[in-house]
Amino acid sequence: MANAREVQLRIKSVKNIAQVTRALQAVSASRVRKAVETMAGTRPYANKAWQVLTHIAGQPGREVLHPLLTQRAEIKSVIVVMLSSDRGLAGPYNTNILRATLDNFKNYPVPVRFISIGRKGTELLYRRGMNIMADFSDLPPEPSYSDVSAIGRMAVGEFLAGKADEVYLMYTDFVNMARQDPVQKKLLPLEHETSAGLVQSEFAQSDKPKGPSAAYIYEPGEGEILDDLIPDFTALQVYQAVLESLASEHAARMVAMKNATDNATELAGLLQLEYNKARQLAVTSDILDIVGGAEALAQ
Repeated sequence: MANAREVQLRIKSVKNIAQVTRALQAVSASRVRKAVETMAGTRPYANKAWQVLTHIAGQPGREVLHPLLTQRAEIKSVIVVMLSSDRGLAGPYNTNILRATLDNFKNYPVPVRFISIGRKGTELLYRRGMNIMADFSDLPPEPSYSDVSAIGRMAVGEFLAGKADEVYLMYTDFVNMARQDPVQKKLLPLEHETSAGLVQSEFAQSDKPKGPSAAYIYEPGEGEILDDLIPDFTALQVYQAVLESLASEHAARMVAMKNATDNATELAGLLQLEYNKARQLAVTSDILDIVGGAEALAQ
């Protein structure tokens, strides 16, 4: 059994760790609220953009309206945009998204290149020998659309240049504070008939009109609108996924730090009992020594 001094030092160390984890929990709780508010704030624009896009893409001859709507006859190369965090201490957050990505694309039948968003994901992909074509780390704590749009533009450019036939998005969908699910979404070519290829949460609440859709006349024309809308909408999907992942990261870190704080508090209590036993043992030993010495002097 460790002596009382050693146990006391361990108690102090555990309590210091509990203070740090409690502070990180409070910071994550504050940031997750802001992240959820920002995420919800982009949904009206995303919903309206989706309505316009699906209406145009649903017109006769949609296959030739824009190359980003056209399915390639043969898939020769794939790009995967994977979102992770720049910092650790977020529980299984980074491990879960990496596991989901590798399960889907590690043994893919065609070459796969990765665009990694987040330092932790880049490090994990690099250790496993994946082909990383771009790394976007150290995004601002509250990224704006302009901070993320370059990622979507890169994916669009690679697709239009014929260097990629499909582009997928791997991110963590924020369900609630206790649940964050890794999700795979097809980014390009755009899925214009259903919302299956789009970031999940911002379209989950969108209302679909019933009955035949109205006919609209677009100025200057459908082709011109699509040339501007589809690349921006693709970047918007990436931006929305970043917001989802940020909310998921902060929620996962908040839960992980709460568990760490609870465990540290419990461990400190157990160490306190051990300290009391060690101290009582030392006091008992001192008393026995005094009694033994007194008896020896009495003889």
